[in-house]
Amino acid sequence: MSGIVLKAENIHKSYGGLSVLRGISFEVKRGETKVIIGPSGTGKSTLLRCINQLSPPDKGRVWLDGVEITDPKVDINKVRSSIGMVFQDFNLFAHLPVLDNVRIGLTKVKGMEKKEATDLAMEELQRVGLRDKASSYPAELSGGQQQRVSIARALAMNPKLILFDEPTSALDPELIGEVLNVMINLAKEGMTMLVVSHEMGFARSVANEIIFMEHGVIVEEGPPQQLFSNPKHKRTGEFLHKITELYGESEK
Repeated sequence: MSGIVLKAENIHKSYGGLSVLRGISFEVKRGETKVIIGPSGTGKSTLLRCINQLSPPDKGRVWLDGVEITDPKVDINKVRSSIGMVFQDFNLFAHLPVLDNVRIGLTKVKGMEKKEATDLAMEELQRVGLRDKASSYPAELSGGQQQRVSIARALAMNPKLILFDEPTSALDPELIGEVLNVMINLAKEGMTMLVVSHEMGFARSVANEIIFMEHGVIVEEGPPQQLFSNPKHKRTGEFLHKITELYGESEK
């Protein structure tokens, strides 16, 4: 693992009079999985949207692989093609079969020939265990399968970084494991990932570092063992205790 893929510096974001992010700074190294945790409404999803410029920060800077993507001169569409995004509500095209959902970015954004795009899309569907569902439509899939298609779509673009915004929160409990297993395998393969999640078992077993956010600031960050066993801040310990009680620790 070498080099910094993502660097965020002093990120601020407000909506109206509400200050959502108040000076967030952190880094993600190549091959790292960093998990962001914290109470609802604390700015976790907003932070991801600031990183990929879906909702540009009011103040602060973001670098991707050494290039400042908050620079107005940067081609933001080109940048976004290098950042995968997996949303909690899948965001698949309901009118397109699975293969087209995965292939569309390759042909429309990267300008890839249809056959090459098809081969690559099928490889990524194989990677998430859904090659046999290529001709199915999203409505014919379970929530877990739809989210795995969403992950395959992100992977097909060969991103430098994948952002996951609570990827299991819309799933029934029995479907969570199949999505987490895909993410665990990606982490083992060295995919660089920034994950907003309340799945403590996943965070404990896979994350290189955990960021605990509250009220728009980073309260504490460090390796899972430190935050779970010996947090520096009382509030970190309180939150981890409550969230572990509520959701459990299992990542399967």
